[in-house]
Amino acid sequence: MSASSMNTATYTVKGMTCGHCVSSVKEEVGEVAGVTKVEVDLATGLLTVDSDGPIDPARIAAAVEEAGYEVATR
Repeated sequence: MSASSMNTATYTVKGMTCGHCVSSVKEEVGEVAGVTKVEVDLATGLLTVDSDGPIDPARIAAAVEEAGYEVATR
């Protein structure tokens, strides 16, 4: 698989206050099918998701909610 087929999407997560929050979000989002890498910046609330194909943002939002947080809608 070539690197060009990678998809990267960013979301803003509201409500994270500590490293444990970050771990919870990374764990839940990482379990979404197709996700290959998850990065979370606690300071900005930025969630970066790499995947091997397009992923429905609703699935990412649901995973974030499963972790107890909320994706900010633009």
